[in-house]
Amino acid sequence: MNRKTIIMLCLLAGAATQQSCNKKENTVMTSGQENPLIAEWNTPFEVPPFDKIQNSHFKPAILEGIKDHQKDIQAIVDNKEQPSFENVIVAIDNSGETLKKVTTVLYNLTSANTNDELQKLSQEMAPTLSEHNDNIYLNDALFQKVKNVYNQYQITKPETLKLSSEQQMLLDETYKRFVRSGANLSAENKDKLKKLNSELSVLSLKYGDNLLNETNNYELVIDKKENLAGLPTELIEAAAEEAKAKGKEGKYVFTLSNSSVMPFLQYADNRELRKTIWNAYQVRGNQNNGNDNKENVLKIANLRMQKAQLLGYKNHAEYVLEESMAKNPEAVNTLLMKLWAPAVNKAKQEATDIQALMRKEGINEDVAPADWRYYAEKIRKERYNLDEQELKPYLSLENVRKGIFDVTNKLWGLTYKELTNVPKYHTDVTVWEVFDGDKKSLGLLYMDMHPRESKRGGAWMTSYRNQQMENGKRKNPVISIVCNFTKPTATTPSLLTFDETTTFFHEFGHALHGLLSNVNYRSLAGTNVPRDFVELPSQIMENWAAEPEVLKMYAKHYKTGEVIPDALIEKMKKAGTFDQGFATTEYLAASFLDMKYHTATEEIKDDINTFEINAMKEAGLIDAIIPRYRSTYFSHIFAGGYSAGYYSYIWSAVLDTDAFEAFKTAGLFNSEKALMFRKYVLEKGGTEDPAELYRKFRGADPKIEPLLKKRGLN
Repeated sequence: MNRKTIIMLCLLAGAATQQSCNKKENTVMTSGQENPLIAEWNTPFEVPPFDKIQNSHFKPAILEGIKDHQKDIQAIVDNKEQPSFENVIVAIDNSGETLKKVTTVLYNLTSANTNDELQKLSQEMAPTLSEHNDNIYLNDALFQKVKNVYNQYQITKPETLKLSSEQQMLLDETYKRFVRSGANLSAENKDKLKKLNSELSVLSLKYGDNLLNETNNYELVIDKKENLAGLPTELIEAAAEEAKAKGKEGKYVFTLSNSSVMPFLQYADNRELRKTIWNAYQVRGNQNNGNDNKENVLKIANLRMQKAQLLGYKNHAEYVLEESMAKNPEAVNTLLMKLWAPAVNKAKQEATDIQALMRKEGINEDVAPADWRYYAEKIRKERYNLDEQELKPYLSLENVRKGIFDVTNKLWGLTYKELTNVPKYHTDVTVWEVFDGDKKSLGLLYMDMHPRESKRGGAWMTSYRNQQMENGKRKNPVISIVCNFTKPTATTPSLLTFDETTTFFHEFGHALHGLLSNVNYRSLAGTNVPRDFVELPSQIMENWAAEPEVLKMYAKHYKTGEVIPDALIEKMKKAGTFDQGFATTEYLAASFLDMKYHTATEEIKDDINTFEINAMKEAGLIDAIIPRYRSTYFSHIFAGGYSAGYYSYIWSAVLDTDAFEAFKTAGLFNSEKALMFRKYVLEKGGTEDPAELYRKFRGADPKIEPLLKKRGLN
């Protein structure tokens, strides 16, 4: 059905104007079938109609969304009225609604439930979307209007313009976004920038796709039961079910999903098999095959440097950090170095302990990275009489989830209701409506907890709709958290390690940041804050997970309902700083690697492996530890939003440990502190300077001492 026919039929059907027919046309594909992505979402809570969306819907929806966005922008440019905050800045913030909805669904699915067709589509559309973005931010007529409003504010006193602090922030951020996107460049340099942006958009997608393929393509198949020695029963059951699903019934399949590879490294007695799976884990994207990421890493790092220098910065890190709490690379390195020496010293002692145990077992080799987790677990048992397997029966996914619900209820009065009538993108997903203490609905929360081949590794929070005010009414957000926790088996529910438990608390903290947001403008809502502030709400939540009072609320044996014994809690407490030298050092090493790539002021010409080795030698990393993420699978910085920002977890750790001291002093569920944290952090989004927001909550700047104490590094 062609466009003319659609409009004619629409008018014959009684539509008032051609404009309304044009709108209706947008919901129709060339095949004559309605495209659910750009039709009105007549779903509960206006969530994406996942049950109707097909891969073929995305491309036409994106192209239609781009057209609509271009019309929105042109309307702003053509407006003959005096440029104002409302008709320029707010109009830009509200523009492109259709495109935003469509691309949000696409990118979330390519992370959480992808397939070959979606991956190819994402790469195909990346240059188109990049070009569209550039066409907006490099639109000189539009920028002149933004600048006009910005100059009014700069020249006229704020009270004359009657802008609130949030409006001032939106104005400042909009102006900066144009400038940082190249609006002040010459025509020639704008063309160069467009080319760089287009290349980068494709390379990042390729990097992520390669990593997912590498992870999915590997399996360690075990057919002899003696090679399972040391492994927990539920891990063996999960490996058996994985084998059955892959048509290898009677065998055991272990994968590179964290819920499989990490416990294997921690418990498998067979050292050769530990080495085998470890090597597969740490050479992902580095095998000179079709999924190799070395060239992608080199190109991404160098193109980012070129882009930063084109925009007037020394390097990519300076460009990124300008918009952070840290402000510059020097501040980042100062913090990292404060922690590096004590962390490495502690790690060296831990390595010495491991070496001694290996010698006892007759292994006269130096400690290798593949050995660390196995022998650290043995030392934990020996020194603290604590076996992580003792904890898992008390940490079923359902109990931990209930514990998080109870904690947030005691802090902020939140309650949760599971919904079964809402479209979902996968059967693993559960959907929850979240209510405030006054029973008002705050938003929707999707939870997707288990690994599968269509999902990338790790854990993250995202949104399908940001909170905003619309016609004076709060438009509720739709938030999602995605994890990769051990699947339930036929005999056992999903049992979490304590590390997975804290990850659940962590991601839920991000979700709260999105759900409790209470701002006017969507671009300032929820987690739209500087990267080194965004981890504060998530990381502070981890602190409640380990508190004895809270453990007794949720840590209950999945079979008997028995509350976790005091003796086990005491062992956890005593082992609290155990292996923190290793954990902090591997994290800091990755942070140094990130900064090394992104503080380069000249093109990197080294082979990536050589570059990485030299960077780690320069930092002083010991041979028994490698960076938490090596270059070819460091998706945070090469396929995510953390380039020159991986340090932010430790920056936020300073904030979260200092902030939690307020609760430790006043009471874990002190209503006054909880209200202040909600008011000045969780609700505020990016409407104010984060350092000022923190001071409003805490009454002072954060101190590093609580973090050093928590990790046993003081």
